[in-house]
Amino acid sequence: MAVDELDTRILRLLLEQPRTSVREYARILGVARGTLQARLDRLERDGVITGTGPTLSPAALGHPVLAFVHIEVTQGHLDDVGAELAAVPEIVEAFSITGGGDLLTRLVARDNAHLEDVIQKLISLPGVVRTRTEVALRERVPHRLLPLLESVGRASARG
Repeated sequence: MAVDELDTRILRLLLEQPRTSVREYARILGVARGTLQARLDRLERDGVITGTGPTLSPAALGHPVLAFVHIEVTQGHLDDVGAELAAVPEIVEAFSITGGGDLLTRLVARDNAHLEDVIQKLISLPGVVRTRTEVALRERVPHRLLPLLESVGRASARG
């Protein structure tokens, strides 16, 4: 989906000022409210905007330990294991991957003992052959999309 200069400006505002009203976005951008709403609707329909909820902190919810767990799965059981992972509340993301392992999960825990309990739960799932865990020590680059958006916007402006 092509994102033009106005789309880029809209998306930048959404990232920088997520709690602002559509009317205020339109005023800031100097466009009609209907134009802005139509753009937002299209960006949602095309899958560029995938959510509007708040970003939550697992650490503030009592789960400060962040780990990445690689899971090797018995051949033919990827979908089954994926469905089982969805039932583990500490898993905040899971991806099918290439390379060392079949799945990569991002999970959170209250402490190291809780992390071990969650890993033991994963190991016991039918179809799981083995796991490899890496514990994050410190976040160096927080989740962000603004630099990517700016790069896409520059490219569309050069057109």
